[in-house]
Amino acid sequence: MHSSAADTTLTATPQPDPIIHSVFEPQTSTWQYIVADPATSRAVIIDPVLDYDNTTRTVSTSSADALIALARRHNYTISGILETHAHADHLTAAFYLQRRLAAAGTRPLVGIGKRIGQVQSLFGKRYGIPSAEYDGVFDVLFEDDEGFEIGALKGTAIHLPGHTPDHMGYRIGDNVFCGDSLFHPTLGTARCDFPGGSASALYYTGRMLLSLPDNVRIWTGHDYPVEGERAPEPWATVAEHRAQNKHLRDGVTEKEFVEARMDRDRQLAAPRLVHESLQVNVRGGKLPEVDAGGIRSFKLPVKVEGEGW
Repeated sequence: MHSSAADTTLTATPQPDPIIHSVFEPQTSTWQYIVADPATSRAVIIDPVLDYDNTTRTVSTSSADALIALARRHNYTISGILETHAHADHLTAAFYLQRRLAAAGTRPLVGIGKRIGQVQSLFGKRYGIPSAEYDGVFDVLFEDDEGFEIGALKGTAIHLPGHTPDHMGYRIGDNVFCGDSLFHPTLGTARCDFPGGSASALYYTGRMLLSLPDNVRIWTGHDYPVEGERAPEPWATVAEHRAQNKHLRDGVTEKEFVEARMDRDRQLAAPRLVHESLQVNVRGGKLPEVDAGGIRSFKLPVKVEGEGW
């Protein structure tokens, strides 16, 4: 993956269609992607998952290892790892993958949007993480509408605020990997109640995405189908979202969207892995350092009823 001069338009230039492998991680309901250039077999991984069992507090790498195995089966060279944002519901495998792939001969660059520093500073202070553990952990900080290359493929990094302030999407040909912006049309959109989130911003992000040509495919970061009704689906077209998206279909006003989104967010519990995820993800996928007692730990907040006893 090579960064290139800024491209201030979302109009795609003619190029070969990318090869897209969508890999669903069921424990966190996350879609991971490998996007490859058919001409050169260079590829990027988008939003990879590091496995974490919060009952046993065990980190493992089965999901990430499966991505490496998939890339090897197709003889891909992974040149980049793209993060859409600092996820609050799963741990990123970016650092693990970078280290494993570098040991095999090619070190991919890890890229994220330029506003990640705001998020790192906020949660660094909240969890007491020294800035030395997160400063400079990402190789590429994308500007808005900055171009990048995957072999002969050209992509564009797009700022998609709303879910989080740092959120980026990646357009590659007639495909947009939108992270946690739009979900399956029957589900609508992602929550906006994280620090820096904004329902109004997400409304305009959604309207921008749905102004793209009808055939453009929007690849989501998660899916939460009701068991027995359908299998997880990684994408829907712009036309499908405009006609069917629960929150953003044509005709929905900003006021209607903001009221519905905020009402829904008030009903949502915090993500199950929110504290562990943020402490790893602001570090670019690195785990907390081992302390003087030889223990690697996460900091978890505790609520005490009747403080003062």
